[in-house]
Amino acid sequence: MSKNLKSVITCDLDGKVETFSEGAQQLFGYTEEEIIGKVRVSDFSAGQIVLGHVVNWLAESVEKGVWEGNTVFLHKDGTEMPCKIKITPTKDKEGNHIGYCGVTSPLSDKSADEVRPKISFGTKLFSWMVIMRLPFLTATIVPILLGAAVASRFVSIDWFYFTLTMLGGFLLHIGTNTSNDYYDHTSGTDEANYNYMVPFSGGSRSIQMGLISAKGMLNVAIITFALSAIVGIPLIYKAGINILYLGIVGFLSGLFYTAPPFRFASRKGMGELLIGLNFGPLMVAGSFLVQTGGDMTHIMDAVFAGIPIGFLVAAIVFVNQFPDHDGDKATGKNNLVVVFGPEKARIGYVALIIGAFVSIIALSWTNPLTFPTLSLVSLITSVYSIFTIKTLYKHYDNRLLQPANAGTIGLHFLTGLFFCAGIWLG
Repeated sequence: MSKNLKSVITCDLDGKVETFSEGAQQLFGYTEEEIIGKVRVSDFSAGQIVLGHVVNWLAESVEKGVWEGNTVFLHKDGTEMPCKIKITPTKDKEGNHIGYCGVTSPLSDKSADEVRPKISFGTKLFSWMVIMRLPFLTATIVPILLGAAVASRFVSIDWFYFTLTMLGGFLLHIGTNTSNDYYDHTSGTDEANYNYMVPFSGGSRSIQMGLISAKGMLNVAIITFALSAIVGIPLIYKAGINILYLGIVGFLSGLFYTAPPFRFASRKGMGELLIGLNFGPLMVAGSFLVQTGGDMTHIMDAVFAGIPIGFLVAAIVFVNQFPDHDGDKATGKNNLVVVFGPEKARIGYVALIIGAFVSIIALSWTNPLTFPTLSLVSLITSVYSIFTIKTLYKHYDNRLLQPANAGTIGLHFLTGLFFCAGIWLG
């Protein structure tokens, strides 16, 4: 390959390719039609290089006006190419930062091993956090903590079994995340999704980034599901057969959320309903039963406590569907945002948020023994929900939606923690 070859690629702030020069086509082996608007510049690098280095290179280019260095890029056929790259930020006529420009030349006198950026242990560890989507485990922490909080109104908390419950919930959640990624990959949903917003939508992108193979992702799902079953054995011993039933429901609905033949996420609201039920009333009830040793006397208090949390976790899934709309629609993943269209679907998010806070008020009003007045402290987060709703309504079709994606996760977590504290201390 000629050392005089020069590739010029420009992208927007999300990394989506906007221009792809003739030199870029020769260097990387793709045509303009295959790349522009369909590929991120991160796709030309190995996933761990992206996680460990590319983000820093882009930040330095903005801070200093340019970043230059050597790295390894991936050709269309998968071979590694040692290259020199110069990255500069691009701006519009008003001077606003709108993207990046990368000018790349092959290094004919270097091998890939000589220029490949070193991958730190921290980056390798972070890769597994990305693969398993560990930051999203807050969706498990809240309902299990809430189940214990409700149980504390009637029994003393057994912290050993609380820890086991949390571990089992984590493993079941990780199994769900990884199996969903595997089946979204095999169905072509992730491949068709050009507008994803990491880390909120489009799955983990771990397979697409090369952090793990599709087979490896499936193996992680199988292992974590199996481990959750093992952890479930002492929980069944403590709380009885109902824990087994809840575990089976969680496993099947988590696996078949994207797996054929059911693909619940594609069935016009079935996916959102199952997410709300599993990470709301059912998980809260399971945690409650472990603490009460299977005593069903006050089980409905736990089920009702899970309703506002179920609304909020469904809102997380719902708002994350907006960036994925085009890819989901193209592959038949008919969630509610696809069914109603992004503009009309916004009211669904509002309904979920309102439902969460109204149900908290109703619980405190109708059952103050379990849900004391102090539990209403959770309503303080309703002020923040105004921000997420406004953001969704204004930016439902562009990258500026991201604060609403992140904000809904925070809204669920903080509301849940305040609700738990109010029940526990009231």
